[in-house]
Amino acid sequence: MENNTFISDISHKAFPLSERISATTIRHSILRAIQEQYPDFGEESYLSVSEINAFREKYIADYLAKELGELSDLEQRVLASFRNNSTLTDKIADSGDESVTLTFGQKIADKVAAFGGSWTFILSFCFFLFLWIAINVVWFHNQGFDPYPYILLNLILSCVAALQAPIIMMSQNRQEEKDRARSKSDYMINLKSELEIRMLHEKIDHLIMHQQEELLEIQKVQIDMMQDILQRVNQKELLEH
Repeated sequence: MENNTFISDISHKAFPLSERISATTIRHSILRAIQEQYPDFGEESYLSVSEINAFREKYIADYLAKELGELSDLEQRVLASFRNNSTLTDKIADSGDESVTLTFGQKIADKVAAFGGSWTFILSFCFFLFLWIAINVVWFHNQGFDPYPYILLNLILSCVAALQAPIIMMSQNRQEEKDRARSKSDYMINLKSELEIRMLHEKIDHLIMHQQEELLEIQKVQIDMMQDILQRVNQKELLEH
């Protein structure tokens, strides 16, 4: 009965034969990391897919630590998503703006900022100024409740500006927090994309090397068959002569 398992040269445990990976198919950077921990691991050695994935994860962590210094919480979350085979976009969406409940003050600040930066506010404010001046000059002949130079109007405008400015600043500060959170999310997604591309290169290299090994085995079998056929032909010719 054919044995469908193999013994790993790293953990010395049995794994399915379909998970066997030859040392000759491993990228040099990963192979060096393995040989640093297991010096006896040579070109004739084998390991499993789960074991090489652990070394790949360690290689990525060391690479990030070397390039970026000490790993931050963002890099740790990216590595955790690799370990769990999960996506970052779902986690980011769960912690996004939609799940945050705005307070009454934040809602008012957003509405004031949106209205204060629109043409509706500009046109309505110009109409209010024109109406105020027209009532005092035309209707009351500059003898009304706020004659020229419109001291009461200046007081009202100063109060509006004094209240509107901090309210708009509150909305802008919250928008800056959302922008920072969005930039962190973009950084995490870009970082994972870069690492996934590196892992994809590793897998493609392994697939190419594995296919080359299979082609070489097929060629060897074909050569053996051709040699066997030639021997039979030669023997037949000798018998005929």
